[in-house]
Amino acid sequence: LVLELNQVVIPTYGTVPDQQNLHTPEWVDFDDKPDSLFFKDGQRRIDFVLVYEDESKKITHKRSDRKKQKRKRQVYESNLINHGLQLEATRSVLDEKVIFVKVHAPWEVLCTYAEVMHIKLPLQHNDLKTQDSAFNWFSRLFRVDENIIKPEQEFFTAPFQMEHLSDFYIQDKDTFFNPATRSRIVHFILSRVEYATKNNVKRFGINKLLDTGIYKAAFPLHDSSFRHLSTDPNCPSERYLLYREWAHPKNIFKLQPLDFIRKYYGEKIGIYFAWLGFYTNMLTVAAVVGVGCFLYGCLTKDNCTWSQEVCDPSIGGNIIMCPQCDKVCTYWNLTITCESSKKLCIFDSFGTLVFAVFMGIWVTFFLEFWKRRQAELEYEWDTVEYLEQEEQVRPEYEARCTHVVMNEITQARKEHVPYTAWGKCIRMTFCTSAIFFWILLIIASVVGIIVYRLSVFLVFSATLSQHISGTEAIRKYLTPQTATTVTASLISFVVIMILNIVYEKVAILITDFELPRTQTDYENSLTTKMFLFQFVNYYSSCFYIAFFKGKFVGHPGSPVYWLGKYRNEECDPGGCLLELTTQLAIIVGGKAIWNNIQEVLLPLVKNLIGRYSAAARSEKVVPRWEHDYHLQPIGKLGLFYEYLEMVIQFGFVTLFVASFPLAPLLALINNMLEIRLDAWKLTTQFRRMVPQKAQDIGAWQPILQGIAILAVVTNAMIIAFTSDMIPRLVYYWSFSVPPYGSHSSHTMKGYINSTLSVFNISDFKNASKPFSPWFGNQTTCRQVYRDLRYPPGHQHQYEHNIYYWHVIAAKLAFIIVMEHVIYFVKFIISYVIPDVSQKTKSKVKREKYLTQKLLHENDLRGVKKTMGKIADKIIKRADSAFRPKNE
Repeated sequence: LVLELNQVVIPTYGTVPDQQNLHTPEWVDFDDKPDSLFFKDGQRRIDFVLVYEDESKKITHKRSDRKKQKRKRQVYESNLINHGLQLEATRSVLDEKVIFVKVHAPWEVLCTYAEVMHIKLPLQHNDLKTQDSAFNWFSRLFRVDENIIKPEQEFFTAPFQMEHLSDFYIQDKDTFFNPATRSRIVHFILSRVEYATKNNVKRFGINKLLDTGIYKAAFPLHDSSFRHLSTDPNCPSERYLLYREWAHPKNIFKLQPLDFIRKYYGEKIGIYFAWLGFYTNMLTVAAVVGVGCFLYGCLTKDNCTWSQEVCDPSIGGNIIMCPQCDKVCTYWNLTITCESSKKLCIFDSFGTLVFAVFMGIWVTFFLEFWKRRQAELEYEWDTVEYLEQEEQVRPEYEARCTHVVMNEITQARKEHVPYTAWGKCIRMTFCTSAIFFWILLIIASVVGIIVYRLSVFLVFSATLSQHISGTEAIRKYLTPQTATTVTASLISFVVIMILNIVYEKVAILITDFELPRTQTDYENSLTTKMFLFQFVNYYSSCFYIAFFKGKFVGHPGSPVYWLGKYRNEECDPGGCLLELTTQLAIIVGGKAIWNNIQEVLLPLVKNLIGRYSAAARSEKVVPRWEHDYHLQPIGKLGLFYEYLEMVIQFGFVTLFVASFPLAPLLALINNMLEIRLDAWKLTTQFRRMVPQKAQDIGAWQPILQGIAILAVVTNAMIIAFTSDMIPRLVYYWSFSVPPYGSHSSHTMKGYINSTLSVFNISDFKNASKPFSPWFGNQTTCRQVYRDLRYPPGHQHQYEHNIYYWHVIAAKLAFIIVMEHVIYFVKFIISYVIPDVSQKTKSKVKREKYLTQKLLHENDLRGVKKTMGKIADKIIKRADSAFRPKNE
C-alpha cells in the first residue's frame, strides 16, 4: 500500500528549493456570512480547516525559529496544492494573529483517493424486501420522528473504481461524496503530505505540524450552530437536528438515530453509540431482576433467624466476642453487629444466588445478540471487509520504514519495515517489562492500603472504645471495622485516580514506542495495556475483600501476622459481603462523579471562558470556522476513554454482582444519562471529529468475553467463600438435626451459637493479651469469624472440626456445579444463536452478486467481444491458408 501511494498518488518531490516555486493559498476577506460552509465563491465546499498564528506577529519565539516554522508551513501548503487540493486563507475576525486556511477537494481528487482508499460507494438501491418485526409498532413509539430525521436510503455498495464510474449511482457530483467522506479523504491527504526533508528522511503529516505548534488546529467544520437552523439554504443543519433529537435531555427515553449519527460523525462514533445503547437496553432486564432480588431480601430479612439471634439480648447479648486486635482492643458484645446483620440479610439471601446465576446467563445473551447486531451494522455501514481493504498504514509507521525485508507471501517483492526482528524483540521485551513494573506498582499500592487498614484499625479500636455494658446509639453504626472500611475505601479511590492519570501517559508512551502498523493495531495495543492496568487498579481492592480478607487469620491464641507486625484483618460474624458492597458503592459512585466532572464540566468551563473573553473583545459577526476553533478538541483517544469507562463498569456489574444486586439498576441509570451527556459533549462542546471507519468495537469484544467468563467464577466464589450462605445451608440440612444437632427438624435456630468457636481467655499469649480487664465470671470468648474449631478441653482443641470440613466440601462442590451448569448453558446459547442473521447473510450475498455482475461481467463481455473479433480474423486467415489452390 505504501508503495502504491508513493508511485500512484504521492509523488516524491523532495524539498522545494526556491521561494518563488511555492504555491500559496488564495487570500480573501470574510464575507459576513456566518453560516457559510463554502469558499467565498459559494461553490467550493470547505472540507477541512487549518489554523495557525501569523509568524510575523509572534513574539514568543526567536526570529530564526519563526522563519523555519513559516518555511515548513509554506512548503506544506504548496505541496497540498500540488496534490490537487484548493486552499483559501482568511484572517480571524476576533484575533488578527490567527489565520484560517480552508481546504477544498475537487471532484478529481476525491475520485482518485476514493479508489486508493477502497471506499465503498453506492451501486444501486437495495431491492431486497424486508419484513417488519412484530415489535415494530412498539419500537416506533420510541423512535425519532421520521418527518424530522428521514431514514437513510439503503444501497448496495462496492469499492470505488474510476474505470467503472458509470456503474455507480451518481445523481449529483456534489452529493455523491457526503461531507463525512470528503473530510476523511482530505485528512488522509493531510496526513501524508511532506513539509521538509532532513538527512534524506522525509518529514510529513499534519499531526507532526500540530505537535510542533506550526498549526494550532486542524478540523472539519460543523455544518451549523446547535442552537438554531443554518441561514445558508445549502446547509442541512444536521448538527442542530442531532442536538434537538438526540443530545437533548428530553430524548432520554428515545432510541438513538444511529444512521444519522454515523452519517455525520462516521462509523467509529456510530458503532460506539450503537454498542452503548444496546448495552443499556440489555441492562433493563438485568435491573428488573436485580431489583426483584433486592426486594425479596428486604421482605425476608425479618424472617432471618441468624440475624434475630444476633440481635436477641438473651442470645447475642450473652455472647462475648474475643478482641479483634492485640492488646489495645477489648472484648465486645455480639449485639453490636445487630444493624449490620440486618443489612446483610438483604444481600446475603437466596435471591442473591438466583441473581448470580441469572447474570451469568444474561451476559451470554448480551454478547451473542450484540454480535448479531454488530454484523447487521457492518453490512449496513459498509465495513464488512473494511480491515482487509480500507485501513491505511499510520503515517508514524511509514516514516520509520527504513529496513528492507523479504515479503513472506510473494518471496520476491521487498518491503520496508521500521525495525528488524531483533529490534522488534527488544521493543517487545522493554514494553512488557514496563507494563509488569506498573502492575507491580499498583499491587504495591494495594498492599499499602492493606497495611493502612491493619494499622488504623488499632487506632480506631483504641479511640472508639467498646465496652460490653455500653448502650450508646452511635456504636451501632460507627464501629472500628466500619470506620476502617470507609476511610480505606476513600483512600483507595484517591490512589486509583492518581495512578490512572500517571499510567495513562505511560501507556501512550509505551504504545508509541511499539510503533503499531495501523490505527486499529495502535488502539488494540493501547486498549490491552490500559484495561490490564485498570483491571488491577480498580478491582484489586475488591478481590482482596472478597477472597483474602478474613480467610487466613489463625485463631485468637495463634493469630497470623502481616509483614510480621500487623495482625490480619477479620471479617464480621456475617462475613465480608457487606464490606465488599460498601467498597463497590464508593468506587463506582466516586468514579461516576469524577468522570462526569472531568468529561462535562471541564470542557464546558473552558468553552464558557473562551466565549466570554471573545464576546468581551468584539461584537462582530463570526464565521462558522472561527466558532468551531474556539470549541475543545476531542483528542486522538477521546472515544477510547468512553469505551474504557463503560467496560470497567461492565466489570463491576458482572464480576461482583453477587454482592450487590442493585448494580445493574445503577448502571442503567448512569448509562441513560451517559448516552445523552456524550451526545451533548459531541454536538455542543467539541469540534467535529474526523470521521473514521470502524468494523466493530475492536479489542473491547474479547475483553468483554473474558470478563463474562471470569464473572461466573468470581460470583460462584463470592457466594461460596464471601457469603455465609453455604455454612447456613450445611447447618440447616446436616448440623441442626441428629447426629450432629439436637433439634428434631431442620431449622436455623442455634446457628450463631454453634458456629462461633469458643476460646479460653487463659490461652492468650502475652503479645496479644488485651489490656482491658475481663468483666463477669466467664472464662471464654468467641471467635469473630466462623473458623469452626473444637472448643478448649477437647483432645483436638482449636483444630478444625467436622463441621468445617463439611462446609469446605460443600463450597467446592457448589463452585464446581454452578460453574459447569452456567458454562454449559452459555455454550448452548452460543451455539443456538448464530453470529450473523439469515437476513444479513442474504444481503451480503446479494451485494456480492451485484458487484460481480455490474463491475466484472461488463469487463468480461468487453473482453469476449474483442477476443471474438480476433478469433474470427484468425479463422478466416486459417481458412484461406488451407483452402485448395484450384478454388
